[in-house]
Amino acid sequence: MTYTVFALKWRPNDFNEIIGQKNVVTVLKSAIQKNRLAHAYLFAGPRGIGKTSTARILAKALNCKNGPTLEPCGKCSSCLDIAQSRSLDVIEIDGASNTGVEDVRSLRENVKFAPTSGKFKIYIIDEVHMLSNAAFNALLKTLEEPPEFVKFIFATTHPDKIPSTVLSRCQRLDFRRISVIEMISQLEKIVAKEKIGVDTEVLFAIAKASDGSLRDAESILDQLVSFSKGTVSLKDVISVLGLVEQDALFEITDKIIEKEPKAVLDLFNKLSEEGKDIAVFLNNLIEHFRNLMIAKVTKGDAKLIDLPQEICERLLQQSQRLTLDEIFNAFNILANTLEMARRLDSLRITLEVNLIRLSNYKKVQPNLPNLEVKQTPLKVIPVKESPAVKENHQEEKKSDPPEPVINITLDNIKGVWQNVIDGLSRIKMSVSTYLSEGEPVNLKGNQLTIAFSKNRSLHKESLEGRGNKEIIEQSLFEALNIRLRVSFILSAETKPTEAEEGGHFVQSVLNTFHGRLIKEN
Repeated sequence: MTYTVFALKWRPNDFNEIIGQKNVVTVLKSAIQKNRLAHAYLFAGPRGIGKTSTARILAKALNCKNGPTLEPCGKCSSCLDIAQSRSLDVIEIDGASNTGVEDVRSLRENVKFAPTSGKFKIYIIDEVHMLSNAAFNALLKTLEEPPEFVKFIFATTHPDKIPSTVLSRCQRLDFRRISVIEMISQLEKIVAKEKIGVDTEVLFAIAKASDGSLRDAESILDQLVSFSKGTVSLKDVISVLGLVEQDALFEITDKIIEKEPKAVLDLFNKLSEEGKDIAVFLNNLIEHFRNLMIAKVTKGDAKLIDLPQEICERLLQQSQRLTLDEIFNAFNILANTLEMARRLDSLRITLEVNLIRLSNYKKVQPNLPNLEVKQTPLKVIPVKESPAVKENHQEEKKSDPPEPVINITLDNIKGVWQNVIDGLSRIKMSVSTYLSEGEPVNLKGNQLTIAFSKNRSLHKESLEGRGNKEIIEQSLFEALNIRLRVSFILSAETKPTEAEEGGHFVQSVLNTFHGRLIKEN
């Protein structure tokens, strides 16, 4: 008996067996029940998620001897012929192989003929986006006004490549990627029915490697059963697919958190010696930090992470050891690795450099002289206790102590000013933008005065309200390790706008070359 691969053997036979496309199934069932079927459907979505299978099930539902029906019998001649791709009333066309206008003209001629045995003549065109523009144009008239007994079902992975004139004549249904949890559930059914022995982690590894395609997952399982001897182990999956184990991602991230660059390099080198694909490892590590971000924000929501609960719990625990800023920083460094690799022509070297950067990451403090805060002792000068002096002395007791003397200059502040502005851009962009128009002009005690030109009064007023001063003072403290208080003033000077600066530049050019302005844009 001829062997049937899992991807074909476990294809869904009715609407109830379709995995992960609840919305699509609901729409189609409702259309059948209400007798409101469109004359043309567009099934759009990634590969291997059930578009063609759903098209065949819809064809069965329409042409079954009991049809149109929500539950095709699967036993009548029409259902059996459609399942075996030999029905004369259900014509499947490969859009990639039949791209020309002549192919469509032939279809237009055949559309006129009534179905031979079923109620409808159904055309399923796979990868319809591959048709030429001339072919699409030839199809338009037939698509707009087909005979009553004709239905079109188009399937595509690239709906953006289909002309809008065709899209407007179809009812579009979007298919989604199959989640890891749904895929594992289906694979469990297959291994149970096929009596295949697998380790617990195997199905998870297969589902992750399939990138949302159930057909790919079934094909990988098929391949592993042929490859392994007896029970399929995680080692078999890793050997065949070159995957990186989830444990390795957790371990290398632990070493990054613990700031152990040598241990990070040792782990990376070990994975490389085991034959792991470096590009695959990089993608897996980027995804791992994405999962850490989601886990930290959502407290380990398995639905948003799309991983088994036990892994989500591990992600949540590890995410507690990182701040969101550290996760964002890691994500950005890893995401930029490919761009750097293109310039260096070596992914391995670039990744090693960035792994070291990650495991050494810490906030950089500016290189300033030792800044000390010295408290000036309060000096008491004995004087005659005249009533007026006595009254003044009592007022002095109630007043605040003198400001501390700070060993820092205005030049020190100007030296880190741009760093302060850059740091604020990551906290509150509006504060950073407004402050960049100001300039530190005076430091008295711990009071820093920042001046704005008189035509920048809006900037000054904005920074004085809504807690913005506190944000600036905190940023200055982080840059200088000194507590300063800030105040804002308007200077007598007026800072030119961009348009005015441009005008001055034009005038200087005219003066230099003794020219005159003919036309102003």
